[in-house]
Amino acid sequence: MDKKLLDILVCPVSKAPLEYNADAHELVCRASGLAYPVRDEIPVLLESEARTLTTEERLKEK
Repeated sequence: MDKKLLDILVCPVSKAPLEYNADAHELVCRASGLAYPVRDEIPVLLESEARTLTTEERLKEK
């Protein structure tokens, strides 16, 4: 994930910063508890496409 792109992207629900999880190919927002998929290096920032984080994932630190 391009660092410059990641610096400007925010969660469409909470407007909080996103963290890239390279292993899962997801952009994670702990504030809203959602993980957005990255498909073919393109972030899909649609709430309907996001999965809900587990409690453990929400509490996990960077």
